[in-house]
Amino acid sequence: MRFSSILTSFLLTAWLWQATPDVQAQTRDSARVDEVVLDMADAFKKGDRKRLAALLPQTRGHLLEPWAAYWELRNRLDEATPAEVQAFFQRFAGTYQEDRLRNDWLLLVGARRDWAAFNAEYPRFRMGDDRSVRCYALMAESMAGADVAAQVQELWLSQRDADEGCAAAAEQQIKLGKLPHHAAWLRARLGMENDRLRAVTQALGMLNPEWAARANTIYSQPARYLDEKVTALLPRTKELVTLAMIRLAQEDPAQAALQMDKLRWKTQLTQEERSWVWGAIGKRAAQRLSDASTAWFANGQDRHMHDDHLAWKVRAALRTGNWAMVLEATGAMPAPTRRDPAWIYWRARALLAPGRSDADRQEATRLMDSIAGIRGFYEQLALEDQGRKITLPERPAPLTAEERDAARANAGLQRALHAIAIGLRPDGVREWNYTTNLHERGGMDDRALLAAADLACQREVWDRCINTSERTRGLIDVAQRFPMPFRDAVVKQAQTIGLDPAYVYGLIRQESRFIMDARSSVGASGLMQVMPATARWTARKIGLVDFTPNQITDRDVNIAIGTGYLKLVLDDFNGSMPLSAAAYNAGPGRSRSWRNGPILEAAAWAENVPFAETRDYVKKVISNTTIYAAILSGQPQSLRARLGTVGPRLGSTEPENKDLP
Repeated sequence: MRFSSILTSFLLTAWLWQATPDVQAQTRDSARVDEVVLDMADAFKKGDRKRLAALLPQTRGHLLEPWAAYWELRNRLDEATPAEVQAFFQRFAGTYQEDRLRNDWLLLVGARRDWAAFNAEYPRFRMGDDRSVRCYALMAESMAGADVAAQVQELWLSQRDADEGCAAAAEQQIKLGKLPHHAAWLRARLGMENDRLRAVTQALGMLNPEWAARANTIYSQPARYLDEKVTALLPRTKELVTLAMIRLAQEDPAQAALQMDKLRWKTQLTQEERSWVWGAIGKRAAQRLSDASTAWFANGQDRHMHDDHLAWKVRAALRTGNWAMVLEATGAMPAPTRRDPAWIYWRARALLAPGRSDADRQEATRLMDSIAGIRGFYEQLALEDQGRKITLPERPAPLTAEERDAARANAGLQRALHAIAIGLRPDGVREWNYTTNLHERGGMDDRALLAAADLACQREVWDRCINTSERTRGLIDVAQRFPMPFRDAVVKQAQTIGLDPAYVYGLIRQESRFIMDARSSVGASGLMQVMPATARWTARKIGLVDFTPNQITDRDVNIAIGTGYLKLVLDDFNGSMPLSAAAYNAGPGRSRSWRNGPILEAAAWAENVPFAETRDYVKKVISNTTIYAAILSGQPQSLRARLGTVGPRLGSTEPENKDLP
């Protein structure tokens, strides 16, 4: 380590042990130090170690001092001494920043294979949600003689992208002979199917570097590879052919199906390999809303398909009304997947299909009972299918003064709210979530979560208010979960242009969680997350003169443009809330194409939306709308009444505005 780093380490360690934060906090100009903290956040992003070290002393005693100290040490963690790290842990014991740095430190020492340091610190790790850290822990347990192969495989296969920790644990288990080579091939299949080439080559590189190199060729030219391959007698050749089939399925499922019908692949690939490929073909076809998908799924065996294949098999079956296939696919799902309310609901519906037995109908009733409620889309559908309307639950007993005081006194919540208030929203959100997630580890109970949510509501930090309240298990405070900020402005604007205010609120809640300055990764802005081009187009359509793009974050302008565009979309889709919600999220062109095909109940149509984000969005917007309607009207509501059916446009009887952006 350079002399300057040693000197910095010495000075920081000495500084960490100074015990005068309370005195300094009383005399410091908080606003000025806020600016210092913001400067440090900027320096952290830029990796400016010198600037971080220079600014750090100015933050002593400030509420966000733990963040400042974290940024400074994290930025040079690769050169830090164990003594510095331990000093940080002790100085900021019990904070999010302590556990965040411990997470980073465990990743670092795990990558270094410093198992003594890892094992000394891992028992103190509270965050617990980093799969790579968990995989390093399993490596250490394996070295102590534990059988961890099954856990490693589960974690490794669940990683979407290539990583170091779980890959290292998997490689260890493969070399020890505890994890079969088939696990690496499964990882490669998932990587190929999800367009993650690095995950493919990383997995195959553990078995043979030449196979990893061949995967690159297969990825770029799968059809050519298959045409040049005459036999697949060796296990590794069968697997490489399987990868090529999976890749071809992503590009052209029909061509992949033709390949699979060739005699050589029917006889040379195993039943497991053929079933996986047919699952990949059926899934891709279902995502393209192809009528051929159910027949292609039927060529494979469910027990050899991946969870995602089975989910899309259910969706494809819903499009064709094949309730027997819905039962087959949901029955083959692993228990954790089968517990999802979506698959509970559709399995119950399949058991209620014509011709089913009384025992099936009793099981369907049991399944519906197990999820019925107001918490989400399928829960509300199950409630209605039992003949009950959606009504608001009775509010919990009011919070006591002691409960409110405990939330206000919580240092993690204080830091989180202050960080959000000065513009460090991502950092504040992470600390807030960590603090309230202690509920999952035996910390905050339902009442404490309600008090934390109330604190966020009072500060008008609506996203934390909603998300925190949603995590209660036995209590539901609808006013927290479905707040109505800017009620006069939203309701007045919606009614002026003929929109249901509940629909507007349902959409805003999903779009921005009422964050005024929300900005998406693609450039959408404000409460209603309007894109710049859409804002300009809508402003012209609704007669908003002298509109400039910088006005889009103004509350009233954003509401006017967002509701104006939503009304135009709703009219274009003849009042269909599901189609309009999909169009608002993914664009009218996509929504138009997704409606082509059979006439479906909108719940089945929504489940078949190809984009995961939009599929979730549509269901949540309509579910939100139903609750907001109950709040606004004070009357029981129907989710089904807002769904209706979805099918192709009915000739000239429906308007179509092809200019909609």
